[in-house]
Amino acid sequence: MSKDKNNQVSEDNFENLEEALSKTEQYIEKNQKKLTTIALVIVVIAVAIFAYQKYYKAPLNERAQNQIFQAQRYFEKDSFNLALNGDENYPGFLDIIDEFGSTPAGNLSEYYAGISYLRMGEYQKAVDCLKKFSSDDFLLSALSKAAIGDAYMELGDAEKAASNYMDASSFNTNDFTTPIYLQKAGLAYEMLGDYKKALAAYESIETDFSKSAEARDVEKYIIRAKAMIK
Repeated sequence: MSKDKNNQVSEDNFENLEEALSKTEQYIEKNQKKLTTIALVIVVIAVAIFAYQKYYKAPLNERAQNQIFQAQRYFEKDSFNLALNGDENYPGFLDIIDEFGSTPAGNLSEYYAGISYLRMGEYQKAVDCLKKFSSDDFLLSALSKAAIGDAYMELGDAEKAASNYMDASSFNTNDFTTPIYLQKAGLAYEMLGDYKKALAAYESIETDFSKSAEARDVEKYIIRAKAMIK
């Protein structure tokens, strides 16, 4: 390309840029009031979120944390009714859920309440609470899913039990808890008559978790599942 053509291209690009800038300036001038309002709204929202987190959410969670400890102590002593409902001096997990449900302590209370109901034989209430619990902690997530599986087994719903056991086995796989959940899933699948899925769960224990306690006895489950498939 010649020097003149290069100069022409450069001049054209400059003119296009200048035209674009001019249009932008015209738009800003024309819509200055609207843009200012939008900017103010964004600032107000940002300040409101900050104020909510610092002056409402944080103190609320601190209050919840201060009140949950006695319910946890009752839970550790297997006093599940007191853990759920509290006593004359301290609230139980259900009270904390009602008052502080939006806080981390309220969320954790859903887990404790679910396990308490499970231990008390109130299986549907256990499922209802545990389903509301959520956590980034792999261990707690797995324990929660497995507990839901246990509750469904007691309710006679082996299909949902197996699904939750398999979900539990997928969290933070390890030689201690994962084979336990896989074995439970296998037994649930056997109850459903789905021996292929049961066999897959048992063979996973044998292959992937050979050092686990469950692997020592898994061969008999494998033999049984294979026999039922034939």
